[in-house]
Amino acid sequence: MFIDYAVIDVKAGDGGNGAVSFRREKYVPKGGPAGGNGGKGGDIIIQAHHNLSTLLDFRYKKNYKAKNGEPGGSSLKDGKSGEDIVIKVPVGTIIKDVETEEILFDLDYDQKKVIVSKGGKGGKGNSNFATPTNQTPRYAEPGKPGEEKKIILELKLLADVGLVGFPNAGKSTLISKISAAKPKIADYPFTTLEPVLGIVKYKDYQSFTVADIPGIIEGAHEGKGLGHKFLKHIERTKLLLFLIDITSENFQKDYNILLNELKSYSPKLAEKTKIVSLSKADLVEELELKKLTKKKIKNADSNLLPFSSATNYGINELIDYLWQALAKDNGFT
Repeated sequence: MFIDYAVIDVKAGDGGNGAVSFRREKYVPKGGPAGGNGGKGGDIIIQAHHNLSTLLDFRYKKNYKAKNGEPGGSSLKDGKSGEDIVIKVPVGTIIKDVETEEILFDLDYDQKKVIVSKGGKGGKGNSNFATPTNQTPRYAEPGKPGEEKKIILELKLLADVGLVGFPNAGKSTLISKISAAKPKIADYPFTTLEPVLGIVKYKDYQSFTVADIPGIIEGAHEGKGLGHKFLKHIERTKLLLFLIDITSENFQKDYNILLNELKSYSPKLAEKTKIVSLSKADLVEELELKKLTKKKIKNADSNLLPFSSATNYGINELIDYLWQALAKDNGFT
């Protein structure tokens, strides 16, 4: 099950209390202060890991508490620090404050880790407070409390190419054709109910990633259909591949609707490179297909690119075009 949103409570460990203690040695009846410092409380750390692909685990475990630092001891012995807790999440997870929804951290590459809740500092033992005028202090600092907060974990897929289109436009079929991804495919709207990431191998040693995202309907930016459930996943993509059914009566109108939904959700999406392809090219005569390749959609960055996942028509040309566009815009080699 693909889960891309979770709210969890994190509590770092409290610092250990400093100790009040005095030297007690055989021939030193009035030894000086020897209380050790308390140990630091454990931190709550969140780390990105490439083997994870969902936030499902956080549906069942929502509370995380690190261990407290141990109190200081006698003979200047410091308390042991509390053990940190490391929470692993998928690459692409962002961490937000639950009240303001401000983005606190963005775990956008593998093994990146951040401290989301700092452990409390250990209190100082009485040995730290001795002065010429107070050589036997009988007090020590208490440990500081660890940070406690409620945070949002939100997963946004990291992909080079995001597939954009109406339900049943052929996105799932295309990604199953050009990659090893196996999304559910059927001849009805909203077959894809969750994003699917596929790796497309290009020539011998190169590759790029494509995200198959649930189909857009008019009003998606307002939450209609699958709404925000999928739109956030195309924010990170480097370019957008629009899929329009070749049997559509008006390519420009369909494209405008799709583009408007993206703009309404985030104006930055409209700034990405936009490539327009026509799916199901096997339903049109070849002479007509050649004419279509010379046409361009207004406000798009490519001519129309017809292809057929059923017959493989135009598939290699489409992959080549995507690679070249990525190389041009993003420094691929």
